[in-house]
This record gives sequence, structure tokens and C-alpha cells, in this order.
Amino acid sequence: MKFFIDTANLQDIEEAQSLGVLDGVTTNPSLMAKEGITGKENILKHYLNICNIVEGDVSAEVISTDFDGMIREGEELAALHPQIVVKLPMIGDGIKACKYFSSKGIRTNVTLVFSAGQALLAAKAGATYVSPFLGRLDDVSTDGMHLIEEIRQIYDNYNYQTQILSASVRHTMHIVNCAKVGSDVMTGPLSAIKGLLKHPLTDIGLKQFVEDAKKMNL
Repeated sequence: MKFFIDTANLQDIEEAQSLGVLDGVTTNPSLMAKEGITGKENILKHYLNICNIVEGDVSAEVISTDFDGMIREGEELAALHPQIVVKLPMIGDGIKACKYFSSKGIRTNVTLVFSAGQALLAAKAGATYVSPFLGRLDDVSTDGMHLIEEIRQIYDNYNYQTQILSASVRHTMHIVNCAKVGSDVMTGPLSAIKGLLKHPLTDIGLKQFVEDAKKMNL
């Protein structure tokens, strides 16, 4: 399973990259705003800065919600850097734009997916990635992981090449469960990725090793 980090914070991206396990980055307008990145020129420059840190795919989201606007923005984003994947919303014009971009060889990530039916449409339109939102479903008392299982079954039934990019990952068990049910990618915060390192028995064992090593007078 690929590990993406969901942020626009360059320090978090650099730290995740330094672990040697980072495969890509996802961003959105909310994450950009959180980092104080405003204005078209600054946003495009920030995408380039991210691409210079990581070697994998970087999802860059369009702002427009109409077909013509998505095409205009998406083409500009795709031309920015070979690593850019155009992120589109799961709406009618978003699916139309996805089909357009796939016919042109431009990679896409269809986001804000909350049902298996939406994921099926994205795959039929040729999406490179589809982003079901686990955490947001959990927030409304719906089993987000069950959605991943449904999408996996449908894609496997028909050999769709669209990759399941599990988004809105909040914690380590989301990551582990995504891996168990066959998600192709997960994207989450640095805290969730680093959380996989932690186990109290590891801490206890290391402490004992260090104490014993001191007795060896090395």
C-alpha cells in the first residue's frame, strides 16, 4: 500500500519523506488556506515546492465547479510538473472532466467520494485515483472502512485500474485496516504515519537493551 501525506505543510512533507516511506502528497484548498498560501501565483509555486521534495504523485485540486473551469485549471496544473495529478470533485461536471482528462492522458484523482456508486462512476470515467473519505463517514456514524471493502470488490470484479486512495485517514488503525482490506493508497496526517512507529513494548525493550549495553563497557 502506498503512503501519501495529506497536507500542504512543507516541514511535515519533508519529515515524512525523511522516513523513507512516503509515496506522494494530497492537498486541497482547505489545506492550502491552513498554511496561509493564497493567490494563484503562490499556490502554483507551492505545488512546485512540494514536487521538489517528493518523488511521487502530488494531487492538486481545481477550484472551479463547472466543466470549462475545471478543464482550464486542470490543464494548467497538469502542465506545471509531471508529478501533478489533477484532483476533481465528485459531481457531474467533475466526472465529465475526468473523462476528458483521461482521454488526453492526464492523470486524475476524483475526490469527495462517499458511496460505491460514485466510485464506480469515477472508474468508468478513467480516474487514476478515487478518494473515498473514511473519517468523514465515521463522523456521521457510518462505517467508512466498509465503503473501501465495497469499492475493492467492485474494482476487482471488473478489473478496473483506478486506484483506491483512502482519504480522511485520522489514525493508525485506519491505516492498518486500509492495508488489510486492500486499499491501494492511504493519505493521512504525519501524526498517523508516525503513530505506526509506536508500541510500549518496543520502548520497554529498547530501554532494557540500552541499560544492558552500558554494563558491557563498550
